[in-house]
Amino acid sequence: MDKPAVQPAPDSGKPVSRRKAAPRRRADGSSTRSLILSAARRRLVEHGYARLNVRDIAADAGVNHALIGYHFQGKQQLVMAVLDEANYLLLQRQTRMYGQAACAEEKWQQACEFYEEDLRSGFVKLLMELMGASFHDEALREEFTPRLLAWHRLVESAVEEFIQESGLKLPIAARAISAWIGWFWMGLEASMALGVPEDQGHQREALDAVATLLRQVGHAKAPRKAHAKAPAKAAPRRRSK
Repeated sequence: MDKPAVQPAPDSGKPVSRRKAAPRRRADGSSTRSLILSAARRRLVEHGYARLNVRDIAADAGVNHALIGYHFQGKQQLVMAVLDEANYLLLQRQTRMYGQAACAEEKWQQACEFYEEDLRSGFVKLLMELMGASFHDEALREEFTPRLLAWHRLVESAVEEFIQESGLKLPIAARAISAWIGWFWMGLEASMALGVPEDQGHQREALDAVATLLRQVGHAKAPRKAHAKAPAKAAPRRRSK
């Protein structure tokens, strides 16, 4: 015997509330790429390069994981795209800062403020993650190293300009000074990413010390005001007899 057809519930006179399905967000190619990059950056900073998984990134971005392969052709190209996006903006920021009409101490202080921003944004940790992964991944290292050295070239050009403007006669090349500064920063970044506290690492004390040295250099090269000479006394006129 056939089962009776299920009859609809009798109309109670009350409006039936139907839950509408949320509209699916349709993204074009550029916005899909942006979603993937943002998700990859978040997961890279929060979970590290070793635990970075394409399917997790896709789920975080809300896209099909096949789209990651379409846009980036693999995990390595994806993380380099993440780094390139951040690097481009920050290098432009630093270039503008170095081009300002300000003394070396002021530019250093501005660079320190930028550094605090980069710590908060996760960029420093992103850089450290990719550096650490590059030690054991030759292909990644070949891609990562030129991007890291772009920062050193920027610092070297700024040091050369400072030496020329200040008229300092130094027995060492600008590239040696820029190496001091560049690797000094990298050491600070690594220690802060590791969570070494200030009372043990003295990172910010070291940054303030550099500002003090630059201030001393600025004072040393500032032109000294010539002391006004006292008017010479006129020789007494000899009275003629």
